[in-house]
Amino acid sequence: MSETRYKLHPISALINFLKGLKELILPFVIIFGANLFREDGISGMFNQGWQGLLPLLIGGVVLLFMLIAGIIKWKRFVYWFEDGELRIEYGLFVKKKRYIPFERIQSLNYTEGIFHRPLGLVKVKVETAGSGKAGQSEAELTAIYRAEADRIEQEMHMAKRGYAPQAGPGGEKLYGPAEAEPPRDEPVEEQARVLYRMSMKELLVLATTSGGIGVVISGVALFLSQFAELIPYDAIYEEVMLFMRFGYLVVALTVFAGLLLAWVISVAMTLIANYQFTIHADDERIYITRGLLEKKKVSVPFNRVQGIKMTQNPLRQLFGYVNVTVESAGGTLADKDEKIRLFPLVKQEKMKPVLDELFPDFDWTPELTRLPKRSRPFFYRLSIGWLVPAFAALGYFFYPYGLWAIAVVPVIVAIGLWQHRSAGYSISGRQLTAQFRGISLHRFYMLKKRIQVVAVTRTIFQRRRDVASVHATIKSGMLGATALVPNLAREDAECILAWYEPSRQRQAIDQETTKNPQPNEIG
Repeated sequence: MSETRYKLHPISALINFLKGLKELILPFVIIFGANLFREDGISGMFNQGWQGLLPLLIGGVVLLFMLIAGIIKWKRFVYWFEDGELRIEYGLFVKKKRYIPFERIQSLNYTEGIFHRPLGLVKVKVETAGSGKAGQSEAELTAIYRAEADRIEQEMHMAKRGYAPQAGPGGEKLYGPAEAEPPRDEPVEEQARVLYRMSMKELLVLATTSGGIGVVISGVALFLSQFAELIPYDAIYEEVMLFMRFGYLVVALTVFAGLLLAWVISVAMTLIANYQFTIHADDERIYITRGLLEKKKVSVPFNRVQGIKMTQNPLRQLFGYVNVTVESAGGTLADKDEKIRLFPLVKQEKMKPVLDELFPDFDWTPELTRLPKRSRPFFYRLSIGWLVPAFAALGYFFYPYGLWAIAVVPVIVAIGLWQHRSAGYSISGRQLTAQFRGISLHRFYMLKKRIQVVAVTRTIFQRRRDVASVHATIKSGMLGATALVPNLAREDAECILAWYEPSRQRQAIDQETTKNPQPNEIG
């Protein structure tokens, strides 16, 4: 029988409107930007009668339509609980229904934006095992009270334990059988134990070393690329050439000021996004909360964790800091295939006790088998080969100064030797640890039962040196995650492959069964 039907908070209508408006900002800016570069500017729109006002009229109609659509979407959206499922119904002309069994729900991710927090609301994203394939959540409740979000979590908690709701004597909802545990009144996050809370010092180190300046610059470049046809490049070029006459020092200071501003913006963005980063955990899940203006809560079931990845750029490695990422099946953030960061930045000595408590099956300090000396040339020879034509062109067209490009060769060789020295692997019990380096150092920890594919590749040049590369892939997000051990000894590659080979697992089990035969069952 159908349960009580619940609606979203009315603020959902405004949020839906603003979400649609966000998608139209770029077209609106282009339309009014085009009028801005006309001879008489935007004021000319008002001097041409109704034809000049046509863009404004169309824009007003679009905004009104989006506002009405947001209100209708809110009015027609309902959800309820029935037969162990979260059921959702929405749509005006085409009514859509979505039934999500509670046992398929992997996590409920909460977000508290600037419209949610003053009213005590949250946005709930329902994640299932198949959600990550499309890069989107299975369902989204735009704005509901926190108590209602806790009710969903309570229903999911009870359904997964096989407790079916029953009507009590006074009509209240009870969970049978009689000895079953009662529904939990307090939120799961309050029940979970706090394992780690990022300090302000760690947050500042994270913000200043995050490399977010590249994101800011690329975002500005992407925004400007949308107006390529409207930008007067000739006028800008003349202004730049005029500016260059002030001297290289002024130009350099201006560029430095621009980069400094981008860096300050990236630091501020990182501080806001990771403010009060906290890790909670109970017996089933890890809960990660963070954010200042928009508070987010992500839950990661332990049974969905496929592996752990640690990353250190050279600066963080120098000071003993590490970034830890959870590779989770179907585990992403928001509507992107963004990995879940267990520790955005943490000291190694503070990280290990938390990881030991969360993942006791992992060995976090394995002894790595290093690469053979004969594989060293593979780490720099190809890079130098690609640059030989560039060196030749620079030396020919800019002789003799172009010959200084050859000074890059020792740097490439040094980086290659550094990469060779950093790489390695370890097999300890049922765990594979793989370590490799680009510029940052990456280390993967993965259990044998979670590995999807192990591939060994050998080029014709690797065969001559008797080396091979190993790729181990686990399920993570949309595309998976691959750990690489490049150019290790052939016998080591075969050792990893033999360790993973399923037929050898079955053979070992058969041998153990032969040594210790089980008694036959007598019916």
